[in-house]
Amino acid sequence: MASAMTRLLSEDAIQQYRREGFYAPVSVLDPDEAAATRRALESSAAAYGEGGKGSARSHLLFRWMADLIRSARLLDAVEDLIGPDIMCWGSQWWIKEPRSARFVSWHQDSNYWGIDTDNLVSAWVALSPATVESGCMRFIPGSHLGPDLPHRDTWQGENMLSRGQEIVEVNEDEAVNIEVGTGDAALFNYRLAHASHPNRSDNRRIAIAIRYIPPDARQTQAAWDSATLVRGRDPYGCFEHEPMPAHDFDPVAVAFHRRTLENLDRIVYRGADRTEHRT
Repeated sequence: MASAMTRLLSEDAIQQYRREGFYAPVSVLDPDEAAATRRALESSAAAYGEGGKGSARSHLLFRWMADLIRSARLLDAVEDLIGPDIMCWGSQWWIKEPRSARFVSWHQDSNYWGIDTDNLVSAWVALSPATVESGCMRFIPGSHLGPDLPHRDTWQGENMLSRGQEIVEVNEDEAVNIEVGTGDAALFNYRLAHASHPNRSDNRRIAIAIRYIPPDARQTQAAWDSATLVRGRDPYGCFEHEPMPAHDFDPVAVAFHRRTLENLDRIVYRGADRTEHRT
């Protein structure tokens, strides 16, 4: 792990993350970088044609996303939490349009991603102000320390999750709102219960979620999975290394991306009856 002299996060921040399952805010993009990233995202969203939620492996489609997941400042923060060897398992944008009814129900990502590790860190990077009004992230502090909670599928149309999955019972009184500014990130453990309300503001709420794992993580729900080595080394070989796109829609990376999505689809929807439901 990085020495105390070179840490981006303070010891108090690291201990809060361990104890509560999250830490925010972490400044990762300056105003010019955030504005340029937002322009690139909105252009890509228009080209990709995905309503509000980008591909789970957008770094294989878009060069700007491939560069973002390798951002030194972002990786410095992640290294403080999981060590110097870092792989990116996913990257996805989340857009809530102004006055939109779309929301994210209470859930734990560990319930359906199949990744066996206690050290998957999600970096939620805001490209517009994330406020209570615009539908910022909400966490249940400490919920990452226990077992996965019971979930059910709702297939609710305005729910941005794949199955409309939700935790069966949540005490909203324990929830905290995580407001962050443009260019700031919230870091959270993938076992942490989290959600977000609809955007009631007059502006888009735009964010990118990047999923980082140590190389010793394992995929338990499929014989094959992939990830991108973004720092350090991978002495384990549990994930096939993904190609770096030379440019947007690089044919080699696009073909690999198609393979990863087919695999992720099987993982995320395992055990689900999709005959009468479509997302």
